[in-house]
Amino acid sequence: MSVPLAAALSVTLSQAASAQSNEGRVLEQVIVTAQKRQENLQEVPLSITALGTAKLEELHVTDFADYSKFLPSLSYTSLGPGFSRVFFRGVSSGDNGNHSGSMPSVGIYLDEQPITTITGALDVHIYDIERVEALAGPQGTLYGASSQAGTIRIITNKPDPSKFAAGYDVEGNVLDGETGYVAEGFANLPLGEKAAIRLVGWGKRDAGYISNVAADRLYPTAEITINNADRAEEDYNDVETYGARAALRVDLNDSWTVTPTLMHQQQESNGAFAFDPSLGDLKVARYRPEHADDRWTQAALTVEGKIANLDVVYAGSYLKRDVDTEQDYSDYSLFYDMAYYYTVYNDDGITIEPTQYIQGKDRYKRQSHELRLSTPSDKRVRFVGGLFYQRQQHLIEQRYKIDNLTPVYEVTDWPDTIWLTEQKRIDRDYAVFGELSYDITDRLTVTGGARWFKAENSLAGFFGYGEGYSSSGTSGEALCSDFAGDPIGDRSGWVPYTAVGTAPCKNLDKSVDEDGVTPKVNLTYKFDDYRMVYVTYSEGFRPGGVNRRGTFPPYDADYLNNYEVGWKTTWMDNRLRFNGALFLLDWDDFQFSFTGENGLTNITNAGGARIKGIETDVEFAATESFLISGGLSVLDAKLRGEFCELLDDDGRPLPLSDCFAPNPHGGPDVLRGASDGTELPVVPDYKANLTGRYRFQMGALDAFAQAAFVYQSESRAALTAFDETILGKNRAYGLADFSVGFGKDSWTAEVFVNNAFDKRADITRFAQCREEMCTKPYIVTNRPRTVGVKFGQKF
Repeated sequence: MSVPLAAALSVTLSQAASAQSNEGRVLEQVIVTAQKRQENLQEVPLSITALGTAKLEELHVTDFADYSKFLPSLSYTSLGPGFSRVFFRGVSSGDNGNHSGSMPSVGIYLDEQPITTITGALDVHIYDIERVEALAGPQGTLYGASSQAGTIRIITNKPDPSKFAAGYDVEGNVLDGETGYVAEGFANLPLGEKAAIRLVGWGKRDAGYISNVAADRLYPTAEITINNADRAEEDYNDVETYGARAALRVDLNDSWTVTPTLMHQQQESNGAFAFDPSLGDLKVARYRPEHADDRWTQAALTVEGKIANLDVVYAGSYLKRDVDTEQDYSDYSLFYDMAYYYTVYNDDGITIEPTQYIQGKDRYKRQSHELRLSTPSDKRVRFVGGLFYQRQQHLIEQRYKIDNLTPVYEVTDWPDTIWLTEQKRIDRDYAVFGELSYDITDRLTVTGGARWFKAENSLAGFFGYGEGYSSSGTSGEALCSDFAGDPIGDRSGWVPYTAVGTAPCKNLDKSVDEDGVTPKVNLTYKFDDYRMVYVTYSEGFRPGGVNRRGTFPPYDADYLNNYEVGWKTTWMDNRLRFNGALFLLDWDDFQFSFTGENGLTNITNAGGARIKGIETDVEFAATESFLISGGLSVLDAKLRGEFCELLDDDGRPLPLSDCFAPNPHGGPDVLRGASDGTELPVVPDYKANLTGRYRFQMGALDAFAQAAFVYQSESRAALTAFDETILGKNRAYGLADFSVGFGKDSWTAEVFVNNAFDKRADITRFAQCREEMCTKPYIVTNRPRTVGVKFGQKF
């Protein structure tokens, strides 16, 4: 259903096409594969937004941040490129995306293969893409785990043996005096009548817009003042992205086709992507180098064929993602200095600067396999179902370092490392799924489906301090002795390794597993060929897991129950589309992550929430030359019952009346919970967009003018009241984009202005450590005003 915005249907996907597909008075037919078979969007009883090739190009979409603006049911948090967490329909508890945290609640797919990892989905460059489909609401039957609240599918253009095609696009842009560029190209090369290869490549530079300004920092206990003047730099958070995709299609015969695909992308980013409002607009003070190098490769294989009258699809993939990061952690150093009066020394016993920084290595491997069968779609009884398996592995290494640290405080054989995380996380998913549809009459159809799943999660390795820094036994090498059954300080049960890259001991080795069934029931009634309504009950789930702090109990799966009434309608001789849905979601025992002792993320099940909302989208061909499209989401997302992040001896949340923790600043204890009816974080009450595109003749040239506007109301930055007093609210914002251009035959040229009025969007607000001491909120924001020119040609 909801194909919100301009994006949505607007000629949207028509794989058909060309940018000219919106010229006609009649709207283009939109084809989607959301139900794992090709269908007209207007006949699919789901809430779907679909952005096709032409629409993606018209809206200047090159990455997730670009298309997310035009999906009204979607909200997200981000710490920078490749580190975004996506939420649909207000299903958000303020998840911080920790490497050992909850699985995402929204699944993201590249063609048939899932590409979501714990720290965020792959930030796939959007070029030569057939369409982006956004499925709002639980997709637990066909897509399973991590599609609890919705699914995003990025569908690439496939090789075509019937014709040669090629094209390129080049763009130059300016942001606050800094320059960027985009260069893209593709070629579809037939290899005879039954085979073709499609090659795609891209390079992109995003100019920086956050400035690292010179500032002093005093550590009062250490009595040391530091300065970052040598690191001060304007617009220092630039990003460079390079990648390529190759796909081969071979028609083995009239019934069977094999399509292997290989895709690689490398994204290097510098600096921070959040600013400190106390220093001024788009300014921050950081004292250590910060950068990220995100490299990934995905190999995929799709086999499609027929056995008798059954359509058979196998989809398999292997993903390898390596992320290297370095991050300033001086806020946490100041927190320790102020809260615990701690100092650190070098090997000569002299007090040294306590500034911490993090060197991280994340190594992901993921394989997935799905075997699917479906019966002909034109039969009165239709079935789609199959088997699914995936295995994800995440090797986690995080070194919290202080330069010139005495070996007494180091984790054994890890130089300058005061805290180490060296862990392996493995997630496995097994599923059997199916949906059966029956046309009771020519107008009335009932569909029932279910997915049986089994999920396994394990986490093993080391976390904590060296023996010389802490003997509390709750983490680090002190816990190794306890884990081995020896007295603290007794190393007879474990021996430190001597090579960096291996943990000095194991103090965490836990696993959980669970299984269950998620059902779906749908009833659809067609008034005629242009109007229908549907009623759906569906469930989504997200697996539980092991907490990064091994002494904290595991968390359970959470479930989302969806009650939905939707409509798909076309009016005025196919000049007007109006789709929408009303829904109510009950979110039971939702997983909530919060920062606990030593800055470690803890996850617990936090009771329930209820979300009520409406999604609508409209597309109107006002004239043969003027197309208007837009979408709206209205949400009421609140806690159902109270919540406390503090646990009793059995690992369950305390009642709100006892949910208080000491305030390190002194004074009264602080409430670490939220009352019944509290609004869920990151969820705007309203999100809307409107796009108008006018086509006209300029002499012998085909010209256009386009304007797009998106608006989002304010939202909470955090669930608990105390955290929000520190972080504040995510402010409301409105963004406007304009473009004009012209072309003839195979070429087009245009000038555009994105964020024309230079407005700031509060995407994420966060503090670097426990909020009661880290009273400095940072704001991740959108890109400032960008002016660019673009030229493209297709052959």
